[in-house]
Amino acid sequence: MTAFRTPALAVSPIAEDVLQGLNATPKRLPPKLFYDAEGSRLFEQITELPEYYPTRTERSIFHDCAKEIVQQAGANLTLIELGAGSASKTRILIEALCQRQLRAEFYPVDVSVAALKAAVSTLNGDFPTLHVRPMVADYSKGLPQLASLAGRKLVLFIGSTIGNFEPEEAVQFLQRVHHSLQPGDALLLGLDLVKGPDLLHAAYNDAQGVTAQFNKNVLARINRELGGDFDLEAFRHIAFWNPAYSRIEMHLESLHPQWIRIEELRREFHFEAGERIHTENSYKFTRGAIARLMRQSGFLLERSWTDSKRWFSVVMGRV
Repeated sequence: MTAFRTPALAVSPIAEDVLQGLNATPKRLPPKLFYDAEGSRLFEQITELPEYYPTRTERSIFHDCAKEIVQQAGANLTLIELGAGSASKTRILIEALCQRQLRAEFYPVDVSVAALKAAVSTLNGDFPTLHVRPMVADYSKGLPQLASLAGRKLVLFIGSTIGNFEPEEAVQFLQRVHHSLQPGDALLLGLDLVKGPDLLHAAYNDAQGVTAQFNKNVLARINRELGGDFDLEAFRHIAFWNPAYSRIEMHLESLHPQWIRIEELRREFHFEAGERIHTENSYKFTRGAIARLMRQSGFLLERSWTDSKRWFSVVMGRV
């Protein structure tokens, strides 16, 4: 039986992030707030949309190269995935791992209990020699417990989630991961590559409007957890390619002047017509930028894999 434990909290864990973000100029909310149960469900739906290429492209790399990736990582591996979600792509690597060693341990780490439960339910029973040990944690704040895990470790940070960090923050985050590991351990990092703006724009502005629902869910979550009175129809989803920063930006734009009351914060926040909340950046990488990121983070860039269209890259860095 798998137990999920989270610490008892006097106030919602998102309260501080919301207070700081809506007090900022310009207003912002961190992308980790997307991933409550409803947000995780919507994101899984996004990954299957025809316009959203990153998930299926990275999955194709794993299908083609899983055995090679696992072999490159080394023998007697413990697998750890940061931001595991439902671990749908990871099961391809798990299958290759279970074919290679008699016993395997997998530690999926995520802020979303719902996503971790989905991961456990889809993996349990399919791999008799796999032991799944989920960890509810905000990995962005460091994971010192990684150092206490025995054996050689392969840490997965896939899906180009590293692109949601600001460049300096990405380096600092990967440095913390590096410091949590031992010599011989490895990191498998997935990164979305720079490509044509039309393809990028479509991926974040799908015809079905699922990404818009996903973006607005952060407001719905504030309503649910903090007693907010956001009218979701009074905001619109905006996503665009910013070539100067090599990133997709996502925002929520107020359609008219309004005041928003958030009961748990005991505050009201004013929005002008056209004022935006910056909810996410998704940086896209060149090969040079990847090499620089790994070098600055302390990892030795050992191998890389990509798809036939060179839309996405998976790289292995060694401690």
